[in-house]
Amino acid sequence: MSIADIVREATELPVSRSADECLKCNVCNTVCPVLRVTDKFPGPKYSGPQGQRFRLAHLQPIGGPGSANPPSPDASVDYCSGCGWCTTACPAGVKIAEMNNQARARLREGTRPKLRDWGLGQTDLTGTLGVAFSPIANVAMRNRPLRRAMELAIGVHHKAPVPPFAKRTFHATWKRRQAKAGTGSGKAQPGPDKAIVYFHGCSANYYEPHVAEAAVWVLRRNGFETIVPDQVCCGLPLISNGLYEDARAHACKNAKSLARYAKAGYRIIGTSTSCTHTIKAEYEEMLDMRDEDTRAISAATWDIMEFLLDLHEQGRLDTGFGRLDEDLPYHAPCQLRSHGIGLPALDLFALIPGLRARDMDHDCCGIAGTYGLKREKYDIAMAVGRPLFDKITASGATVAACDSETCRWQIEAATGVRTRHPIEILAESYRAMDRARGTAEPPGA
Repeated sequence: MSIADIVREATELPVSRSADECLKCNVCNTVCPVLRVTDKFPGPKYSGPQGQRFRLAHLQPIGGPGSANPPSPDASVDYCSGCGWCTTACPAGVKIAEMNNQARARLREGTRPKLRDWGLGQTDLTGTLGVAFSPIANVAMRNRPLRRAMELAIGVHHKAPVPPFAKRTFHATWKRRQAKAGTGSGKAQPGPDKAIVYFHGCSANYYEPHVAEAAVWVLRRNGFETIVPDQVCCGLPLISNGLYEDARAHACKNAKSLARYAKAGYRIIGTSTSCTHTIKAEYEEMLDMRDEDTRAISAATWDIMEFLLDLHEQGRLDTGFGRLDEDLPYHAPCQLRSHGIGLPALDLFALIPGLRARDMDHDCCGIAGTYGLKREKYDIAMAVGRPLFDKITASGATVAACDSETCRWQIEAATGVRTRHPIEILAESYRAMDRARGTAEPPGA
């Protein structure tokens, strides 16, 4: 990065500009889940706004002509999990987590990324190959000696949660279903008052198509058809691993596909709260993509539970929920809290008779996307999430709920408790009412 680039970033980009708003109040440090469990990370205040000022000191050597400054950003910034709690809690609105992520990207500029970090960012590639060879891939991922060998070879911890690949992608199933029903591209699509655009993301496409199916079913029950446009990974795994140029390429492809719908008034709905937050905020903040398309997409994007709660507040949600007599521990993931929309899943769970949903009230499960998969960070991630795991285990529940896919996988691996997306809970309740009424749809409907 040239001096001109550093000056531009320091004075023009919103993330870097916000460093001057830091009050040095230490609120960010008090809420940081990583700082709480390890001294490898000096804390968000040091790595973020304080470190940003230190980075700018490189414009003029501290010790005068001929002297050299210490390397910056410091490598310890790599231990920031990017959970976003510091940004959420900052009373001055400093973009601390985003600042740390950009510092990590600069730290890796000009160097070839680790094979592991590159691979963890290529979710469409690994997902496509994994689904194509799912019987072999799933057996391999459960093989302990092979997982230990992978840890030694590429640095993915052998105990890190890796979900099984689906037999077929949701997108392929959807296209086949549309072709069979004769509702392909040649037929006029319903208007934005009768349809939504679904961004399924990688998890629902390659690993959890049942989540996508539940979302489509619940939306149809509430009067909305679903449009599934061509799409690629939102780019968050690439952003998290400092691969910004690749992330921008993904963002551009999604913007090209989604913008026409957003401008036509369609709402873009996602079942991955991480994907929806990336589209809402990080294309502009992290990738510096501020144009008409990204602004339109950001304004049109909703998390699915946020959307359904909005329907309820308008009196338009089908509230014919059947009884679910069970305890349900609920974890609100970091990315959801970054939306600033409250906890819509809990509000919707309150409409289900007999369901005793309870917020576990813990900041972070530790996985933070790909962070907890890495060998050097796995133990940190487990320590961050340990109080949450203990609460869920102590609840005695057989099922838990969480909006984020990687958090679900982390919780399930750590506790053995099946962890589901909230949309699956709503779908189950609707079907319980249908069975009670004797109007249940046949399997697969």
